Amino acid sequence: MVGLGGVLGVTVVALGMVLTPGPNMIYLVSRSITQGRRAGIISLGGVALGFMVYLLAANLGLSVVFLAVPELYVAVKLAGAAYLGYLAWSALRPGGISVFAPQDVPPDPPRRLFTMGLLTNLLNPKIAVMYLSLIPQFVDLREGHVLVQGLVLGAVQIVVSVGVNLGIVLAAGAIAAFLARRPSWLKAQRYVMGTVLGALAVSLAVDTSGPGGAT
Repeated sequence: MVGLGGVLGVTVVALGMVLTPGPNMIYLVSRSITQGRRAGIISLGGVALGFMVYLLAANLGLSVVFLAVPELYVAVKLAGAAYLGYLAWSALRPGGISVFAPQDVPPDPPRRLFTMGLLTNLLNPKIAVMYLSLIPQFVDLREGHVLVQGLVLGAVQIVVSVGVNLGIVLAAGAIAAFLARRPSWLKAQRYVMGTVLGALAVSLAVDTSGPGGAT
């Protein structure tokens, strides 16, 4: 079965990934601020389903497909890098808006909130890399039951990520109100997030490792 070292390792990786600004955080925060906590929680439900899709796909052979067709893996990775680059430019461009800045946008119905949360996660390159390259490194072949280990470790990641994102959803309004009273902090947050997203985009674009290699 899964050892304590594997569980702790995946927990650390999951925390590092979920606390790094990315598409999931941006979507959840923006919806929570503009439409309320209920909308943020519904969107988080879609994100959670996206995690489960990746968990099952990765453990049932998606990595084999990428190994057989490396061009597909490269295409997915470059598409993800382009998406992160777009998010970075949206934050850094002149007149850009912080993810914590209230915006006047039309409310989305629950089904659309859930679907957009799902698609945002499925198109999130960080999650693809984590399931295809990082989590498998904590599977101990000597323990056997590789499929069970992969599912358990993936479940650990889901619990950590959903828990942290739920905290972000519940706190988004308070954070937005805090930053609204401090315009310079709001601007700094936008630049920090944009820089991190840009660095992630460049790192993903220049990474030459294959689907089975470390990133």
